[in-house]
Amino acid sequence: MKNALIVIDMQNDYLYEKRKDRFSYDTPALVGAVNALIHKHHDLGDDVIYIRHLIQNLPTNRLLFGYSIAGTEGAELYSGVDRVSELCFDKLLGDALTNKELLSLVKEKGYGKLLLCGLDKYGCVTSTALGAVKRGIPVEILGGGTATVFPQKKADKFQDKLDKAGVKIV
Repeated sequence: MKNALIVIDMQNDYLYEKRKDRFSYDTPALVGAVNALIHKHHDLGDDVIYIRHLIQNLPTNRLLFGYSIAGTEGAELYSGVDRVSELCFDKLLGDALTNKELLSLVKEKGYGKLLLCGLDKYGCVTSTALGAVKRGIPVEILGGGTATVFPQKKADKFQDKLDKAGVKIV
């Protein structure tokens, strides 16, 4: 049974040189690790699915958030991320499985496991993992293909939630 590699939020606003200071990810290292996972899983015959986090393009959201605004260059997938499939879904919430089309695909394909990588390890990756558990979908986080900007104390709280839910980080 094949798996699905889900590449979460590898977007310009988090990775390119024009990003906000708070997104202090090591872009070359993270993109290199994610691309290696993309090619490994594509070569294994797994589906590779890309996720974009979008925030509605409203004046208040542009002021409050200023990133991942729908229809902007910053919301697009980062050009350094290798695309091996056209499977790309948008989400409005942290949990990618709240996208009904994605959830329908996952159920239809009956993947052995969802393998998560991307951003942020203790943000949307964790939310998606917990969402999978809630829906009875087997899931693992590929730790080497994630990064976080969360302070350690907050990261520890999310790690506890993952541990209690039985989510493995491999």
